[in-house]
Amino acid sequence: MGTRGTLVNHVLIVDDEAHIRESLEAILSEEDYIITTAGTAAEALALIRDADYQAVLLDIWLPDGDGLDVLAAIRGDQPIDASPHPGMRNAPSRPGTPEVIMISGHGTIEAAVRATKLGAYDFLEKPLSMERTILVLRNAVQAYNLREDNQELSRQLTRGSVTGNSISAKALRQQIKLMAPTNGRVLIYGESGAGKELVARSMHAQSLRRDRVFVELNCAAIPEDFIESELFGYRHGAGPVAGGRSINQPTEKRGTFERAHGGTLFLDEVGDMSLKTQARVLRALDEQRFYPVGASTPVHVDTRVIAATNKDLEEEIARGNFREDLFYRLNVIPFFVPPLRDRKEDIPLLAREFLSEFGHQYGRPHVEIADAALSALQQYQWPGNVRELRNVVERVLILNPKAPRIEAKHLPMLVQRTEGTSSGRASSSSREEFSTLLEAREAYERDFILKELDRSNGNVSRAAESLGLERSHLYRKMKALGIATRE
Repeated sequence: MGTRGTLVNHVLIVDDEAHIRESLEAILSEEDYIITTAGTAAEALALIRDADYQAVLLDIWLPDGDGLDVLAAIRGDQPIDASPHPGMRNAPSRPGTPEVIMISGHGTIEAAVRATKLGAYDFLEKPLSMERTILVLRNAVQAYNLREDNQELSRQLTRGSVTGNSISAKALRQQIKLMAPTNGRVLIYGESGAGKELVARSMHAQSLRRDRVFVELNCAAIPEDFIESELFGYRHGAGPVAGGRSINQPTEKRGTFERAHGGTLFLDEVGDMSLKTQARVLRALDEQRFYPVGASTPVHVDTRVIAATNKDLEEEIARGNFREDLFYRLNVIPFFVPPLRDRKEDIPLLAREFLSEFGHQYGRPHVEIADAALSALQQYQWPGNVRELRNVVERVLILNPKAPRIEAKHLPMLVQRTEGTSSGRASSSSREEFSTLLEAREAYERDFILKELDRSNGNVSRAAESLGLERSHLYRKMKALGIATRE
């Protein structure tokens, strides 16, 4: 059954004949597939928008449209407004696009050729041979899983190891090299933006699981109603709820634990999980299995968990906000990522690394940075840490498209004007010196949010309520502006 062992593979059967749908469902269910059926093109496309399928068995002749048009929509080759039949809308092209096997009782060479050109995996003629159908479907699911793993690995090519010649950077690299080949769980401590995710990715890249996927989940950025379904997935109509009602039709979703099978799961800001979710994570870690929401059979996984937090979890335990038993499961090997202000000698290396990265991305690979600019970067306190530095370098490169070299004058006023402030932020007297409206607006937004966070003692939830924002919206805004959480 595919390349994923005990994991579930979801197949959609689309045929206008009920007895064919029922027959295929009965036979394929015995092969351990999760089966969903549809009788029309519109119903099929609606289901594909709402759930992940590894494969689709798709009839060419449907009562409300041509199956080849549905194939084009699934593959993302047909614009939404170009759908020739009412109710038909294409699913967006995205990672997770299923393999499509066309079936027809009136097969022609022309139809088979067109289906192949549109990206069909195979073409089966009715009456279906069950042995051939099972074989083709098994191969299609394997192809899907292999493609998804390869795409995930391509997305996860790390930006390299931890950059820097400081003592703390060298010690961190040595610790990663020592612990990466093990399966020991790791808990990474550090301020927001300090590089906890990079440490986790570097550890995965040097581990025995480096040829498998690295899946990350930011626990602080997901509302409480959705966190369990993100972690463990859900089955058939048991999706997340909002406002007391289901937001999806019957669907299936693989959670991050399941997607990380054989690889590494990175739980960022793990201290923001509720006690209820912590209990489920603890059980999944102990048993290496779990029940997706709404499922009656467990999913078995082999997943290495790396967690990270910007909180003092021992204090959170004392306050009753974090489970002590989960802490000891996660804290097998503690890592500490120092803030950027404590390793300022690494700033020139990091700045040049980001400049090279974005220079190639924006077609300017030979842009340099002046010593005066590097000096200014080193004087700034970087409350948003490495993430803020990276954002600043990208912003400067974008706003100065013709500059052959980045000078100190090109840096944001927030970085230039560090005198007389304890946090490295621009003083209000310098606001009139911003060179662009964007810089002035970002500076004002940043100062305003920081002041509200100060009034809320660093509590993002209370600050979001005072600002009239959703917590996840404020969190994204803080991340964009390079503001470190201090909860």
